Order: sequence, then structure tokens, then C-alpha cells
Amino acid sequence: MDLLQCDLPGIKKLTSGKVREVFDLGENLLVVATDRISAFDCVLPSAIPRKGEVVTQMSAYWFEALDFVPNHFLTANFASFPDVLQPFKEQLWGRSMLVRKARPLPVECVVRGFLAGSGWTEYEESGSVCGQELPPGLQLASRLPATLFTPAASAETGHYENITWRKFRALIGDELAHEVRARSIELYEYGRAKAAAAGIIVADTKWEFGMADDELLLIDECLTPDSSRFWPEESCKPGGNPPSYDKQFVRDYLETLDWNKSDPAPELPPEVIRKTSEKYIEAFEKLTGRRLLVS
Repeated sequence: MDLLQCDLPGIKKLTSGKVREVFDLGENLLVVATDRISAFDCVLPSAIPRKGEVVTQMSAYWFEALDFVPNHFLTANFASFPDVLQPFKEQLWGRSMLVRKARPLPVECVVRGFLAGSGWTEYEESGSVCGQELPPGLQLASRLPATLFTPAASAETGHYENITWRKFRALIGDELAHEVRARSIELYEYGRAKAAAAGIIVADTKWEFGMADDELLLIDECLTPDSSRFWPEESCKPGGNPPSYDKQFVRDYLETLDWNKSDPAPELPPEVIRKTSEKYIEAFEKLTGRRLLVS
């Protein structure tokens, strides 16, 4: 069953994001990943089959693998969910998780190991990525000389925009900023090495953090095709745009349209929907060595 919207009568919905619906369970939260997909900060009207299951089950896999950094994940096992959620099995099974409550930091923590996307565009123009100077002669898909931490924050437009290290520190405080940067890079380096063993390059990824009392927690999602750029190692050569296992496939299609990247977003054709679903499922199964669990 494709799921574009999730409502659970009697359960309080706290937020409805681009992809996830978050419900208040009192002490904890229920996070439900729909089959919505966003691109260029717009939610598309088309559902991507099995996307919610991929994003949830991949996040659960990584939250457990990266447990050297405290995170908000409790369980994605529907059988252990509270009784009040059991009537909603058809909507929730395989695509939802219970998490600890945390106060999200007002920033996104992007970590880049390869030159791609907006980083490549900026490098072509100025020789830098998010204001950080890089040596000349790098190509699209080149591995960066060192891992870059390039934070972002919500702008007046509602979109996230890159910010300087100085602004990042001003937003969350100097001590916390240093801790978040160190954890972000540590998580990326570990995840990149683990993915490489499966033949996948993690070119870049986005982390989010929150505070539970005085404890810093990794929250939201974790190394999914929504939050990361995944490339097959055997097809990655500097100088070209590698095929991807993530939503870059959708972005590439949208770039061919006469669309101003504002709402309303266009429908996706059936072939793009099918291939995107296949890419998400393949990414999950290659990275985790598991079969996707579906209802």
C-alpha cells in the first residue's frame, strides 16, 4: 500500500514534514515515513512505492550500527509497539519507529567526502565549497582532500541554506558546535567505511541532532537515500556524474522540465517512479545485506 498521508484517529499528530509524520505518545514519539518524496525543497505529488519502508528500515539499521553516538532510536519492531497503535498495523508496519523525545537543534549537519551537487557547482565558480577553499584541478565526483563539514540552517524562505562555521557556532553555542561537528564527521567516516565494504560510496550525507535534557542525540533519519548521496563504487570515476542509488535520479529528471522549482511540483511519470523505487530498495539491500521487510 502506497502511503502519502498518515492519520491515526485518537493519536495526536505533532508535525507533518516533507516525508515523515510525527505523533505524540507521551513519553516517546512515533515517527512514520510516508512514500512522499521531495526535491528542491518541494514535496512531489507522486508516491514512490516502498520508499517509507526503505527509509525506516535503513535508518533503524544504521542507528544500531552507529550506536557509539547516542541516538533517539528505540525500536522499529511493530509487535513491541504500544497497544494503542496495534489497530493501525496496515499503515505503520515496516515504515514506523518509536524514538525518544528530543529538542531538535535548528541546523542541518552536512558532511561531504566527494565533490558533487551544489558543492561541485560552487567549486566550478569559486574554487571553494561552502566557502572552504579547495585545491585547483578537482573534477566532478573527485574525492575531497579532507572530509568537509558544511552546516545549513533554515532561511526566511523556509529552505535550508549553507551557513558559515561562525554562524553555526552563533546559532547553537561554541562548545556544542564543536561537539556536533566532531560527531558528524565521526559518524560519516564510520558509515562511509562500512558502506565501502558493500561496494557503495557515500559521497555526502546530512545529520540532525537534538537535545534530551543535557544529552546530545542523533535524531531524524540516518544514512538513507533521502539524506545521502550513494554511488556504486564500480561506476564512480572522477569527471562524470555517477549513477546513484538515491533521489538524484528524480532531481535529474526534474532538471529536464520547464519547472521553476517552486510549488506546485509536477507529477512524476510511471517509469521514473518505478526506477526510483527500485534504486531505493537496491540501496537498502546492498548496504545492509538484508531483504526489505514489507507487509
